Amino acid sequence: MQELHDAPLAPLTTFRLGGPATRLITATTDAEVVDAVREADYTGTPLLLIGGGSNLVIGDKGFDGTALRIATSGFELSGTTLELAAGEVWTDAVARTVEAGLAGIECLSGIPGSAGATPIQNVGAYGQEVSSTITEVVAYDRRAGETVTLANEECAFSYRHSRFKADPERFVVLRVRFELEDADGLSAPIKYAETARALGVEAGDRVPLTTARDTVLKLRAGKGMVLDPEDHDTWSAGSFFTNPILTDAEFAAFRTRVRERLGDGVEPPAYPAGEGHTKTSAAWLIDKAGFTKGYGTGPARISTKHTLALTNRGGATTEDLLALAREVVAGVRETFGITLVNEPVTVGVSL
Repeated sequence: MQELHDAPLAPLTTFRLGGPATRLITATTDAEVVDAVREADYTGTPLLLIGGGSNLVIGDKGFDGTALRIATSGFELSGTTLELAAGEVWTDAVARTVEAGLAGIECLSGIPGSAGATPIQNVGAYGQEVSSTITEVVAYDRRAGETVTLANEECAFSYRHSRFKADPERFVVLRVRFELEDADGLSAPIKYAETARALGVEAGDRVPLTTARDTVLKLRAGKGMVLDPEDHDTWSAGSFFTNPILTDAEFAAFRTRVRERLGDGVEPPAYPAGEGHTKTSAAWLIDKAGFTKGYGTGPARISTKHTLALTNRGGATTEDLLALAREVVAGVRETFGITLVNEPVTVGVSL
């Protein structure tokens, strides 16, 4: 287990932002993770967990406490059952399941970060969410002081949310288990309209797994959502805001606001989100509120490829990023009456 003091955290995040940690521990086994967490809890030391760093906004002053980087490894495939250590690189693990001819997470290709973060956010994209394939999550329960195994239904998954996200101080994810599908080399049924169009198929059709993965990677790359050190559009946390879910009454008021602002013939994006609720598009809201691709004049700007990504163009500070985020939130609220919610976890700062 490696230990550093006054350690820079910016290089451990995809934003490349944030100050140092008082102490940085890198754990490569589950036992080391548990030991580090127990020590922090016993001494009352603030603890920051870091996986792939793709969903973190760390303040410029850094973190006064112990930062624990989870760098565990483990990819175990038995038939259609997959177990991943929390520190496994997610997109690499997805690639290996595609190579093995198993369907269920192929449309989650290219998503940065670690496997352990996927159940926390209920990571999803292009018509798939990890909650549809996760069977169990093995975690250290800081409240009980023991390692526990939580079945899917105990994880309380919902849109970009889970029991782990609702109570972030309680559980430390160690391993994630999935049940995939052997569909003779074909993907799961394609659900997302954009993916179906790119593939030239109808929703519900299956395609070769490698075709599905390659198509998703191209779609993501076109939006700056595949990490590339040379491309500042990928110096981001991916989607910075979640898509708002509105009640029927809220959506009706929103539609009225849209017509007043944009004209009678304009209809906002609308997707079913459970009885009495409708999901709309954060990217659409941002764009129509006047924050177009490339918006900004400073070192933190909206991506030139996708309005939902806020980016570090090089030399930005976390405060630069937050100033831009606050401007976008205020503009969307003023235009449409909807308050956007940030998706990345903020450390030592807030919008």
